[in-house]
Amino acid sequence: MKLKALILNCTLKPSPTVSNTGALIAKAIEEYTALGVECEELRVRDYDVKFGVSNDEGNGDQWPEIYTKIKACNILVIATPIWFGVRGSVCQMVLERLDGSYGDGDTQTGQYPLYNKVGACIVTGNEDGAHDICANTLFNLTHLGCTIAPNSDSYWVGDAGPGPSYIEAGGEKHLYTNRTIRYLAHNSTYMAQLLVDNPIPTNLKELDEAAKKASSN
Repeated sequence: MKLKALILNCTLKPSPTVSNTGALIAKAIEEYTALGVECEELRVRDYDVKFGVSNDEGNGDQWPEIYTKIKACNILVIATPIWFGVRGSVCQMVLERLDGSYGDGDTQTGQYPLYNKVGACIVTGNEDGAHDICANTLFNLTHLGCTIAPNSDSYWVGDAGPGPSYIEAGGEKHLYTNRTIRYLAHNSTYMAQLLVDNPIPTNLKELDEAAKKASSN
C-alpha cells in the first residue's frame, strides 16, 4: 500500500498568493515523493472552515471535506507561519476543529481517527516561537491519537522583526532547515510504514471501563 501524506498549509494567505510556508512545504514534498509517498498539499485558507470544535458546524462549513482527507492519510503534517510568537490563527482553528475527532472513535476499540497516523510540524516566520509552536502542535497531535517520530519538526526563522521571509531571504539554502526537513520526511515515512504493518492494538473502550471501576472504589 502506498503511503499518503497530507500537508495542511495554514498560511493566512488564500491562493494564488505566494506562501512562504508553501515554499518550505515544497521541500518536504520533494523528499516524500523520492521516498514513494503520495503527497497532497491543502491550503486551508481556500476553504470555508467555520470556527468550532465539532466535525461539521453546518451552514456551508467545508471542514468535513478536509477531515475526510485527514482520515484517509498516513502522515499528517501541520505547516504554519509564526504570528506574534505563536502559531497562526488558521493553524489554531485546525487544531480546534480536530477536537471533534474525539467523538468519532472506532466502534470496537474506541481509538480516535488519528490513531495509527504520524504527525509532523513545519514552521516559517521572522520572530521567535518556532520551538514553542512545534512543541504545542506535536503535543496536540499526540493527544488526538497521532504517533510522533524523532525529529518531526522543521522550521525556518529569519531575522527578528519586519524583513525578508523564507523565499526572499533565500531560506532554501539554509543548512539547518534543509537538514531537518529531510529528517522529518524520512522518519515520519518510516514510522508510518511501521504503523501500517503493526497497528496500535490498544482498546480504549476496555481501558475506559477499567478506569471507571478504579475511580468508583
